[in-house]
Amino acid sequence: MRALPSVLAGLLTVASLATPASAATGNDVVATTLDNGLRVLILEDHRSPVASVHVWYRVGSRNERPGATGLAHFLEHMMFKGTRAHGKGEFSRLVEQSGGQDNAFTTQDVTAYYTNVAADKVDLVLSLEADRMRHLRLDPRAIDSERQVVLEERRTRTEDDPDGLVSEEMMSLAFKAHPYRWPIIGWMEDIRRIGPRELLAFYDAYYRPNNAILAVVGDVKAEAILARVRRLFGPIARGPAPPAVTAVEPPQIDERRLVVKKAGAQLAIVNVAWHVPTFRSGDAPALDLLSTILSEGRASRLYRKLVYEGRLALNAGGDYSYTSLDPNIFWLYATALPGQAPEAVEQAMLAEIDLVKAEPVPAEELARAKNQIESDFIWRLDSVHSRASALARFEMMGSWRLGDRYLELIRTVTAADIQRVARTYFPADRRNVAILLPAEPPSAPPR
Repeated sequence: MRALPSVLAGLLTVASLATPASAATGNDVVATTLDNGLRVLILEDHRSPVASVHVWYRVGSRNERPGATGLAHFLEHMMFKGTRAHGKGEFSRLVEQSGGQDNAFTTQDVTAYYTNVAADKVDLVLSLEADRMRHLRLDPRAIDSERQVVLEERRTRTEDDPDGLVSEEMMSLAFKAHPYRWPIIGWMEDIRRIGPRELLAFYDAYYRPNNAILAVVGDVKAEAILARVRRLFGPIARGPAPPAVTAVEPPQIDERRLVVKKAGAQLAIVNVAWHVPTFRSGDAPALDLLSTILSEGRASRLYRKLVYEGRLALNAGGDYSYTSLDPNIFWLYATALPGQAPEAVEQAMLAEIDLVKAEPVPAEELARAKNQIESDFIWRLDSVHSRASALARFEMMGSWRLGDRYLELIRTVTAADIQRVARTYFPADRRNVAILLPAEPPSAPPR
């Protein structure tokens, strides 16, 4: 997987990433910043002879501009196409020969590369990552070849996928000024046009040590790894500070609504969303818990009411981007069962929002949601990959130490907090509604 399939997949939730090192090992993270600005986080975990190496660049689709969307994702693909020292495909081949796995993803806020490998092969991975940080080859023929891969990825995951299509339309509906409005993969017209000079300029602007986080977790010696990192990455020159993202989404002044008709779609899809703050707000933990209560799993309110009890929907869920760098949206979705009107599905979804506003969440349900988040949080401590991802994610947010406070913040949320944020952020005249309908088959031409 070289990219996440849709906007929803791109919005990484804290439940899947928040795994603070100190929860299992004490404050044993070795954290330092090299003279060239590279942020380095190392955590020893000797439970198994494996390690996970992550390099996260502080660049995603939010750093692009109109007419040049999809650059971050396209460049992610090109990072596997070779350097002067390592030819096309050699990076992944060397990793696979060492028994490891490598991959990458692009989101609105970040482009991340990771390798899970036997611990004694970490030096190899570090040398490869240091090489492609500044020595990437952007051959025009390789770009044109990969362009076809990206175009097909977009066709498969957006144009030909009803969920992907309506998700993309929702972001364009909800955002007017902020770059979260365009798709991570980019618009088709921009992908067709992107050329070597644009990719090189983007690479030079953002793929610098002072714009990167390196996290290593596993059966390693931190002192030895840090010395190796200094030798490999230390000589790489710091670059100019990348351009800041200054766009601010203006307040929404009324309900926004759209309907998109999709040929080949079999079922209607209903999406409802509101603008909300993220981790920088004191309301974020309550919003995170509310998202779990409403839409996380088959015990959630939406799934129970729309799928089990109401027989209105095939599925129902939602997303809240706690870790998003800029204010994002609180999202609910459902796919209508055959014969069920999308209007009925929408009203059932909104009824659950109204219920949260009107009645405090029962103590048992609130406790269950907190336990659900905490158990998922702790379970992921068993994975060195998730721990490295968590360190990088929280460092993106400001500091890896923010992970230590996450569960504490969740535990302090009360039913009154949840009711308050629902009333504050979900007014009827500020919602965004995107509905996908199966297109009518074309009528037969007259004989």
